[in-house]
Amino acid sequence: MNATPQRHVLITGAAGGIGRALVEAFYADGYHVIATDIASRPEWLPPGQTWLVADLARLVREAAYADAFLAEVRKALQQPSLNALVNNAAVQILADTGELDLADWQTTLDVNLSAPFILVKDLLPELEATQGAVVNISSIHAAQTKKRFVAYATSKAALSGMTRALAVDLGDRIRINAIEPAAIDTEMLRDGFSDNPEGLAQLEQYHPVGRIGQQEEVARLALILCGDSLPFANGSCVALDGGIRGRLHDPD
Repeated sequence: MNATPQRHVLITGAAGGIGRALVEAFYADGYHVIATDIASRPEWLPPGQTWLVADLARLVREAAYADAFLAEVRKALQQPSLNALVNNAAVQILADTGELDLADWQTTLDVNLSAPFILVKDLLPELEATQGAVVNISSIHAAQTKKRFVAYATSKAALSGMTRALAVDLGDRIRINAIEPAAIDTEMLRDGFSDNPEGLAQLEQYHPVGRIGQQEEVARLALILCGDSLPFANGSCVALDGGIRGRLHDPD
């Protein structure tokens, strides 16, 4: 009897709350996880998994840096195949349009949009070898946003659009989908409401389900989209929003 081949997944932005949930979900499902972030290797990383420190803005701007990072990924694979890529890394820089620094605008687009494209493009042979899957972690801000989110919302709208376009362009070579979460219970979100607990409670109640989402819910959906149970899902941008997208407005 032949042993089941080891499955491999590359997850970006692995140090954050959703990133950790993704790493733990894919590890629990039997994947070898290649996790990457600008932060150093965390103590919670499961045994036997790979951690690569990477600056995705540099990956976009410096070809030599990108080549070196991709070489590290391929070394970690130990075979020319990749089953899944989860583009989770993102930066969120908030500013009014008149105050938004051009460098911050460019960094947002580099990390949130261009880096996912480069990883799909350059790892396409490895993904094709397994007819693998890509999941881009987009946002409800791809379609509905608030004041001061112009850079972030633009990057996520483009990421969702790129997901649909890549699915058309690549056909049946790989599958590529996006998840568009609403508010998710992360440390970053709670820090933003540290001086406004009433605002957090109001945000929870504005979601028709009466709460915000959990990091593990994003991870479970990504795992499903990367698996074999929904092969017809391609070019989909899946809302994970507790029904809030159907409301007329969300409090600032």
